[in-house]
Amino acid sequence: MDVSALPHRLLSITDYLALGEVEPGYTELVEGRLVFSPTPSARHNRAALELGVHLVEQAPSGYDVVFGVDLDLLLAAPGAPGFSRRPDLLVTTRPVVNRDEPVLRADEVPLVIEVASPDSRRTDHKTKHSEYAEAGIPFYWVLDLTQPISLVVCHQDGESRYRNGPAVTGVFTTTEPFPCEIDLNALLD
Repeated sequence: MDVSALPHRLLSITDYLALGEVEPGYTELVEGRLVFSPTPSARHNRAALELGVHLVEQAPSGYDVVFGVDLDLLLAAPGAPGFSRRPDLLVTTRPVVNRDEPVLRADEVPLVIEVASPDSRRTDHKTKHSEYAEAGIPFYWVLDLTQPISLVVCHQDGESRYRNGPAVTGVFTTTEPFPCEIDLNALLD
């Protein structure tokens, strides 16, 4: 879609989804406003892909790992200015293979993952951290590719808040939302 043809008003989730893909890069919806993001680097995408492969290999039945899809955070009433993010990875408890819906819903997602880039570090650690917590997503991971590669694991701590764990380097092991082990240094080998 040509950027000059974009509506000049706050958008609901329905309005946003009706736009389709906008070039260049991709968009997210924050309080009804379009936010443009550049296409991630090859390094960023490679790390996300490798992390996704590790999660797919270890996820038990009933979990799907999905790359770069729109996620309705359910923070606004239908028709009101909405919130939609496009995390690098997410884990959903609803099978996605035979779904035609253009967006997943926060209440179907136990884990979102962002790969922090130099230009997205504040957004990933502050803004999205707050939005994902408010949306009730139980777990949020931020993978930072700055050496040493690290992962910050956030988990729901009461209503609309995350508690951040310390940055993990080397091998990350967890039992939530399902048991898995990830060698963070191997994500870019």
